[in-house]
Amino acid sequence: MSAEGPFWIHPSDTSLAFPDVSLALREPDGLLAVGGDLAPDRILAGYRKGIFPWYGDDQPILWWSPDPRTVLFPARFKVSRSLRKTLRKGRFRVTMDRAFEDVIRACAAPRRAGTGTWITREMAAAYTALHHSGYAHSVECWLDDQLAGGIYGVAIGKIFFGESMFSRATDASKVAFAVLTRQLRAWGFALIDCQVHSPHLASLGAEQISRREFINYLDAWCPVAHDNPAWRLQPALASGPW
Repeated sequence: MSAEGPFWIHPSDTSLAFPDVSLALREPDGLLAVGGDLAPDRILAGYRKGIFPWYGDDQPILWWSPDPRTVLFPARFKVSRSLRKTLRKGRFRVTMDRAFEDVIRACAAPRRAGTGTWITREMAAAYTALHHSGYAHSVECWLDDQLAGGIYGVAIGKIFFGESMFSRATDASKVAFAVLTRQLRAWGFALIDCQVHSPHLASLGAEQISRREFINYLDAWCPVAHDNPAWRLQPALASGPW
């Protein structure tokens, strides 16, 4: 890395090497590297070091490692009064890994008229490949057999790296997130990586920790075997009590 900008990864570089995250820029916060590719092994290598890809349609591949890092510890998920009421009504049905491609397609859709998306076709294809290899997973929230909301992300060991969520009905993504955190807690997951701060995530219990502390969690928990590779939701955890 030079003093003027981030580290450059040549497209032909197959070493999967990244610069040390301490070299990430302060402005924009966390920008570490540019280039490379979205091969599954490269993405996984990045996650294990606290690095993730995030870029727009008209940009090269950008790799980030912000400091501080926004995370959510499953036991600290906040269930608001209104969300608890929704969960108790049981109007939504939640599943896992039943419609991954539908979830990522919905997450990629522009949120407002005229806005773009960071989930490019290349990104969607890369995470779909990770899904087929057993690393990327989805949580689906159904209303009257229609997909109403969902989340997708990557699981390595006992860390879940959340990528994106969407909602087509009030509280649908929150219900999916609530059930996901409860299931991850039952599986002994250490934390959910939420990447960057937002008021919405903070309202659900997400908090900021230093990048160094985050890396320590990755070093401790990414190598730990996940004892439920089938990634199937335990029905009792979805139905309550809340």
